[in-house]
Amino acid sequence: MDITTVTSYRAAHTRADLTLTPGEVVIAGGTWLMSEPQPATTGFVDLMTLDWPDLEVTPEGLRIGATCTIARLLEWAENDAPAPWTSLALARPAADALLASFKIWNTATVGGNVCQAFAAGAMIAMLSTLDAVALVWTPDGGERRIAVADLVVDNQETSLAPGEVLRALDIPARALSSRVGLQKIALAELGRSGAVVTARVDPDGAAVFVVTAAVRRPRVLRFSRVPGAGELRDAVARATDFYTDPLGSADWRRGVSVVLAERLRQGFSRAMEGAA
Repeated sequence: MDITTVTSYRAAHTRADLTLTPGEVVIAGGTWLMSEPQPATTGFVDLMTLDWPDLEVTPEGLRIGATCTIARLLEWAENDAPAPWTSLALARPAADALLASFKIWNTATVGGNVCQAFAAGAMIAMLSTLDAVALVWTPDGGERRIAVADLVVDNQETSLAPGEVLRALDIPARALSSRVGLQKIALAELGRSGAVVTARVDPDGAAVFVVTAAVRRPRVLRFSRVPGAGELRDAVARATDFYTDPLGSADWRRGVSVVLAERLRQGFSRAMEGAA
């Protein structure tokens, strides 16, 4: 749509270009910014012209540039990623969980999905499950790092301070060679997710379950091994911030999150028994 309040556009080429004047905001894919009126916005500063690498294999793991599109991540994960990095199988179901078409995937960025901080942000679910850390550029020329699960503090709210820019998302190597899974539910067949549960089991047996969409911010549950049914049920049910909106009640979200987590637990248990 036309954003009638915007009167200026700047292409960023250096970090100095990211110093914003009143009314300016940074833009990458722009799929949310361009979807509805932005009355407080008078200018866009384009991050895409910084030419950040989309994906970098490093000694520490995988770095995803904040401007990497969801489509590019999927293509790389399915065709070019190192074979041992089995955890990247989570990228496809996470993208499918978004209420968006493949056309949006070609424009929307991974960093934008994180910064928008919707409770149902499926890239947030994937990255939180893989212990991804956000690299944030601060306006004083420095940088800070924070877990993606902690960067999102509420529905549509992050801990990013004015002038801070998300530069990259780093997935550690230790989380890339694990079994992973995703379960979701929505009240409507093509509706926004009412609950998403993701999980991974590391080679040493440690397990991580993450609840998103049903809660206002990611809830990361860690276990030294795949938990028993009761232990997992209690851990999920104790999570705070289950909320009510037109797409589901808090009690319903709590209940279905328990069911989705149990489905993942059973799947992991069967896979591990089969491999024994």
